[in-house]
Amino acid sequence: MTAVPVSAREFAGAMTALGPFERRPRLAARHRDGDSMALLLLAQEWAAGVKGSVTALTVDHGLRPEAAGEAKQVTRWCKSRGIAHRTLVWRGDKPKGDIQAAARAARYRLLEEWCAEAGVFHLLLAHHQDDQAETFLLRLARGSGLDGLAAIAPVVERPDCHLLRPLLRWPRARLVATLDALGQEWLDDPSNDNDRYARVRLRKSASMLAGEGLSAARLAATACRLARARPALELSLAQLLARAAIPDPAGFIRLDGEKLSAAPEELGLRALAAVLAVVGGADYPPRLDRLERLYRDIAAGKLGRGRTLGGCRIVPYRGALLVCREGRSMAAPVAARPGARVNWDGRFSLNLAPDVPKGRFLGAVGQVKVNGASRDLPAIARIGVAALRDNRGIIAAPGLGYARRGGQAGGAPLLSASRPATGAGVKVV
Repeated sequence: MTAVPVSAREFAGAMTALGPFERRPRLAARHRDGDSMALLLLAQEWAAGVKGSVTALTVDHGLRPEAAGEAKQVTRWCKSRGIAHRTLVWRGDKPKGDIQAAARAARYRLLEEWCAEAGVFHLLLAHHQDDQAETFLLRLARGSGLDGLAAIAPVVERPDCHLLRPLLRWPRARLVATLDALGQEWLDDPSNDNDRYARVRLRKSASMLAGEGLSAARLAATACRLARARPALELSLAQLLARAAIPDPAGFIRLDGEKLSAAPEELGLRALAAVLAVVGGADYPPRLDRLERLYRDIAAGKLGRGRTLGGCRIVPYRGALLVCREGRSMAAPVAARPGARVNWDGRFSLNLAPDVPKGRFLGAVGQVKVNGASRDLPAIARIGVAALRDNRGIIAAPGLGYARRGGQAGGAPLLSASRPATGAGVKVV
């Protein structure tokens, strides 16, 4: 059966389900291949209808020599259709291992930083029904729980923007049909044909799986049904966290192990995963089997001197558990440019005024003794406290109640936690 294009009316319905949107919404759409080109053209028509705008963003990871030329071709296509286009380049040294994960992290960082600087609140991504089905199978193979099997979420709230995926209800064939109907060429991502990747191998098995009743549509529908359980579980999770977890502005959490283990196991596991994600600054929870092992040991009182998981240290402390950032896993200090926003370690964000002197860095307090600090924290919790530095030393460490000049002041905090379970702030002058 011949696939039909996605209509403007269908796409408008998908966008409405992801809203609401402000008046004259400004959108960004990541461009990579034909799927994202179809998304871009559909988004352009939708944005024009609501007097908004869309900007195409291409990320050049610097891993293929052809990438720069491909980005220029996308610029020409966008220009011919009146669409703004920007190329974002991943600069600097590239890791030798796990390059896919590093490239993904760099890609989202570049996209989200652009959105923050441009004042764009909505970043569109072109994941579709086939991607949803492949993600479900990949996570099934890894033994994921309910959240993992719910696969790709249509809306994800990030610190600087919303990630929106309006194409999840349609297979790739309909997106190709959309491009054909609009007379638009596109580029193919060469990684889509590389058998080294499990996703590619699954894609090539799609016909065989469909013959056994595991079509992309059925798998995606299963993921959608599992996702329906999320809101109820999230409400119960919030109630458990309110009882069992006390976040500290220094970036660690005091956890009541008895209340955690007294909850239904599914909720207890979710609460533990949430705490680890917040303190560890991770985008994804630890593997479920490792999380279950830690949860069982907490319930049985078998932590001993402590454990590590998800970039965190979990240690018994004065009748509770301290969940602190693991020192060896913390990110290196990052430059804090005047007038810009910088995120550090997946946990803290910094905004500096344009007139602040240059040469400042955001990083960890570490083992440095901070004279004048108003708080005395356990050593294991202290090393992960965020600090703003210059060549003279620490300027401010809000988690320790220290500021070399100015200290705590009214107004919006310039140094703040980028995750909801922490809330440190300091005015730097």
